[in-house]
Amino acid sequence: MRTIAHFDLDAFFVSVECLLDPSLKGLPLLVGGHSERGVVAACSYEARKYGIHSAMPMKTALRLCPHATVVGGTRGAYSQYSRQVTEIIAARAPVLEKASIDEFYIDLTGMHRYHDPYQWTISLREEIMRETKLPISFGLAANKMIAKIATDEAKPNGYLHVLPGKEKEFLAPLKVGKIPGVGEQTVLILQEMGIMTIRDISEHPIKELERRLGKFGADLWNKSQGIHESEVVAYHESKSISTENTFEENKTDMVFLMAELVRMTERVAYELRQDNKTAGCLAVKIRYPDFETTSRQVTIPYTFYDDELIAKAKELFHKLYRTGQPIRLLGVRLSELTGEAVQTNLFQDLRKKTELYKAIDDLKNRFGRDSITKAGGI
Repeated sequence: MRTIAHFDLDAFFVSVECLLDPSLKGLPLLVGGHSERGVVAACSYEARKYGIHSAMPMKTALRLCPHATVVGGTRGAYSQYSRQVTEIIAARAPVLEKASIDEFYIDLTGMHRYHDPYQWTISLREEIMRETKLPISFGLAANKMIAKIATDEAKPNGYLHVLPGKEKEFLAPLKVGKIPGVGEQTVLILQEMGIMTIRDISEHPIKELERRLGKFGADLWNKSQGIHESEVVAYHESKSISTENTFEENKTDMVFLMAELVRMTERVAYELRQDNKTAGCLAVKIRYPDFETTSRQVTIPYTFYDDELIAKAKELFHKLYRTGQPIRLLGVRLSELTGEAVQTNLFQDLRKKTELYKAIDDLKNRFGRDSITKAGGI
């Protein structure tokens, strides 16, 4: 029998903003874009009382709650606090999966031989809150799906243990939309079938569910029984993407070196986006003709955007380079990779930028990754 814990930082962006500015506590607070096409990236529980939710157009949210306070978001701070929580969990967890910037799964299977998993998880939650001052909820169960739903039911700032064998009983009274992956359209179809709760799904013939929902119908029926086989995928911070170039002739031409740095950074950023990852650390490497090699790295807000990475790469290069010295090799490395792009892209300016990069990457995929490059990389 597996034992899985799911942790989720409550209203993460909002909680961080309140730590940075305590006067925001208790207000209907919206984090996101201010512009005409701005989107709510996160909202406080006080704002949710007005029917506001994440991904809602900011204009709609302000119509529902005209006196709400809007803040633009502090991406660097979110990355910093996410890292801090990750480090606390990683230091104690047997197997950790970082599902997003504010969401974590831990596989505690076998721990019962040495510790009570429930008390261990409570202790870990207390440590996170003590060290970061952030509210966090968890669910503990025999699989990832039940643990995640339990976390949602425990919010805000609580915890819930679903005992083995009680999964179906726990799910039965919940609305069908509580199942991860069930969106608005599926909810409408199920309601047309007279299905309102997860118990209704579990009591419905699989054939009828498959007829209306295809293969997802059978999957949904299994989930309604509390069955879910997905495993915790171990999180590795050490993975990196890098590229380097050893020049045929030693180079001192700064225009050439900057162009090469831009080209290489664009290349690793493209590979990063293809993996649907963001990077939290960037490094530049220089080797001189006498083979002396130096490198420097910097922690950055999680990103996969060329312009942000290129700016940091240039900054590092100038800090590292011995002026006037010829260079034999130049390299760029991105590390601390994680799939944290989606949430931060809810901010309006980033959403538009993401669409631009997607269009560029589509052309690169079609005509070759070097078919388009910034003028500085030519």
